[in-house]
Amino acid sequence: MTHGLRRVAFALCAVVLLGAAAADPADRLPNPAQEARARTLFKDVRCLVCQSQSIDESDAPLARDLRQLVRAQVAQGQSDGQIRAFLVARYGQFVLLTPRASLGNAVLWVGPSLVVLAGVGVLLVRRRTAPPEPSPLTVQEEAELSECYGVDEN
Repeated sequence: MTHGLRRVAFALCAVVLLGAAAADPADRLPNPAQEARARTLFKDVRCLVCQSQSIDESDAPLARDLRQLVRAQVAQGQSDGQIRAFLVARYGQFVLLTPRASLGNAVLWVGPSLVVLAGVGVLLVRRRTAPPEPSPLTVQEEAELSECYGVDEN
C-alpha cells in the first residue's frame, strides 16, 4: 500500500470511528439489533428544538431525551408503529419527519394548489365575459358636455 493510500484509509477510518463515538456509549442498548432498530427510528423523529434535524443528528438535550425514550420503548419490545404512535400521541404529528397520510396533511399539500387554480379560473372567466356596452348619452348629457367643453356637435 502506498503512503498516500494509507493516509486516505486512515482518514476514512478516523471519520467512521468519530461518528460512532459521537453517541454516548452509556446510552446505547446492549442488544445490537435493538440499537440498530432504535437508530433507524431516530432518523424519522424530528428534534423539537432544532426542527430541521432528526434526533439522530441533533445534539440538543431534548433530542437526547427523545433518543433515550425511543431506546427504552425498543428495549420493552414495542413495535416501530407503537413507538411512532406513542410519540405522535405525546408530541403531535409534527414530531415525525415523514408524517402519515391523513386528510389534514392532504389539505395542507393540496390546498395552495386549489387556491391558485381557483384564481386562474376567476381570471379566465373575467376575460371571457365582455364588458357591457356603454349606453348612449341622453340629449341632456350631450348638451351638458357641449356646454362644459365647448364641443360643437357638427
